[in-house]
Amino acid sequence: MKENRKSPPVTVKPALFPTPHSPEASAHALPHPPHPTNAAPPVTRHGSTALNLQPISFQEACAFIAQHHRHHRPPQGWKFGIAVNNGQAVTGVVMVGRPVARHFDDGFTLEVTRMATNGMHNVCSMLYGAAWRACRALGYTRLITYTLSSEPGVSLRAAGWRTVGTTKGRSWNWRGRPRVDRHPTEQKTLWEASA
Repeated sequence: MKENRKSPPVTVKPALFPTPHSPEASAHALPHPPHPTNAAPPVTRHGSTALNLQPISFQEACAFIAQHHRHHRPPQGWKFGIAVNNGQAVTGVVMVGRPVARHFDDGFTLEVTRMATNGMHNVCSMLYGAAWRACRALGYTRLITYTLSSEPGVSLRAAGWRTVGTTKGRSWNWRGRPRVDRHPTEQKTLWEASA
């Protein structure tokens, strides 16, 4: 005779970054702010806003990238992502995946495929540094990314990355595969952090 057991109720963790269709999506509110919402964000002893790393889901990261990235849409996949919050809202997201260029896909290299912030100072360098530390903890020996030649790369230098070279900008529109370019086609700078 079978016992009739009821499954325990599944508790759903509230989203760290609201989906684009939720009412609070425009505010990017955290589910449980660590202080009253009418209070100012936490401040460090140096007088700047306290920033904290947090996990983020693929859907949440894509929603943030879609809203804040200057010239790219969200990627199709990833290995992992990291977010930064200021105690009240998500202020930046980094998405890390396999290298787009096949010759870099050696099993020990990952690529920062997207990085976007709301403009808050120090968020980019904090995310680049956190992404590299996470890669090393997972056993990867190299993390790469690209910037447009018109972008200075100050955040990458601040996080300890170095330039490796440049690549030609090109269109994805080919005679055998017509496409509309939705991204800049200018020359890019290749950066790396490596062990």
